Amino acid sequence: MHVIRDREFISSAPRAKRVVTIGVFDGVHIGHRAILKETVARAKALGAEPAVLTFTTHPRTLLAEETPPLICSVDQRIELLEKAGIQFTAAIPFDESIRKTSALSFLTDLLGSRMGAVALVLGHDGRFGKHRKGDAAFARERGWEVAEVPAVVIQETRVSSGQVRSAVSEARMADASTYLGREFNLRGTVVRGDGRGRSLGFGTANLQLHHDLKPPRGVYSGYLALDGGEHMTVVNIGTRPTFDGAAETVEVHVPGWHADLYDRTLDVFLLGKVRDERKFKSPESLKSQIACDIDNARALYLARNLALILN
Repeated sequence: MHVIRDREFISSAPRAKRVVTIGVFDGVHIGHRAILKETVARAKALGAEPAVLTFTTHPRTLLAEETPPLICSVDQRIELLEKAGIQFTAAIPFDESIRKTSALSFLTDLLGSRMGAVALVLGHDGRFGKHRKGDAAFARERGWEVAEVPAVVIQETRVSSGQVRSAVSEARMADASTYLGREFNLRGTVVRGDGRGRSLGFGTANLQLHHDLKPPRGVYSGYLALDGGEHMTVVNIGTRPTFDGAAETVEVHVPGWHADLYDRTLDVFLLGKVRDERKFKSPESLKSQIACDIDNARALYLARNLALILN
C-alpha cells in the first residue's frame, strides 16, 4: 500500500483514479470494515484503486475541544486498512486549514484533484467540509458517484468507535472484541522499569503505549505473538499500590519467557479481566496472589482457545 503522511500529497501521490472513503477509522472496527469492503468492491468494478483519506489527529480535538482516547496508533490503523484491501492511504492532520475547507472545495480539490477520486464511499453518517455540510446528496448533486454504507448493528447497538471505547473503559473485553472483530490489543514499546516484578520472581515487560485507550486498572488475561509463537500473558495495569507507587504502568508477564524484550514493540491482546487492583499487606501476599492470577489468566486463555476450536 502507498501511504502519504503530509498535507502536500498532491505533488507526491502517484497519479491514479481512485474510489475514496473518508474518516478517522479509529480501531478499524467491523462497521469501518463494511465501508472498506464496499470501497474495495467499487474500485474493482471501476478499475480504480481503493483509497482512504484519514486524519492523524481526531477532528473532535478542534470541533469539540476534546480528544477522545485513540483505540490504536496511526501506524496500526494503516496496517489494518491495508489488511482490509486499501491500496492508497493519505494520513494527514485535521488542522485549522482542513476545518475551514468548504464542502465544495473538499470535494473538488482535496478529493478530486489531490486524491484522484472518481467515486466516493461514505458511511451512514459520512460528512465532509466546513460545518459538515458535505454529504452523499451534496456530492451526487454535483455529478459524483457515491455509495452509502449502512451502520452495522449488533444486538440493537450501532457499532462505533465510541462503543469500542466504552467497552474497553469498562473492561467489557468480550464486547470490545465483538465490535472490533478481533481482540482489543495494547501496542507499546518495552522500556526499562524498576525490576520490582523480577524481585518477586515474576519478571515483567513494561509497555510504553503507542495509543491512548486502555482498560481500567487491574489484572488481565491476554496473549501475544512472539518469535513465531503465541504466548499467554498476564497484564497488570496500575500504580502498584503495595509498593506505594504513583505513576500508572502497564506490565506484561509472559510465563516461562526469560529472553530480553527491551526496545521491542509488542501487541498484547486482552481477553478479560482477572481482578481489580488492590493493595496487599506484604510482598509475600502479593507474590501468592500473582501465582493465582497466572492460573486464572491461563484458564481464560485456554477457554478462548477451546472456543476457537469448537467454532
